[in-house]
Amino acid sequence: MSRVLANPAEMIAQGTPHVIHNDAELKAYTDALFQLTALKSPSRSELEAIELLTLLVERYEQEHYPIPAADPASVVRFLIEQQNLTQRDLIPQFGSESAVSMFLAGHRNLTIEQVRKLSARFKLPADVFISKRARGAKA
Repeated sequence: MSRVLANPAEMIAQGTPHVIHNDAELKAYTDALFQLTALKSPSRSELEAIELLTLLVERYEQEHYPIPAADPASVVRFLIEQQNLTQRDLIPQFGSESAVSMFLAGHRNLTIEQVRKLSARFKLPADVFISKRARGAKA
């Protein structure tokens, strides 16, 4: 398999890619994907290989290495820490510093407007700021 993956542009034409079954195949496909994405001007077949490998790698990783959903307060705490913010910096999204504190302490849920503002500020999908319980209640 490594011989075929050494030339990722040809692998599509040869029908080589298949569903990833183990970590060794994951590594080979990931290495090929890194090689392709490093190209400055990939050809059409290389772009197709990038798309296919991405789908295969994502599928395997989602099945074997799922990332657990974080609760919205943990997400906001993480973003505050990573971006060296203070609770005061989030007043425009929450309305007041006490609203930020109450949310982070678990005493308040986010409103739709707060979710929208946080999503815009951090350039993240809105569902990152919606708790799993709230999503389940709507379903």
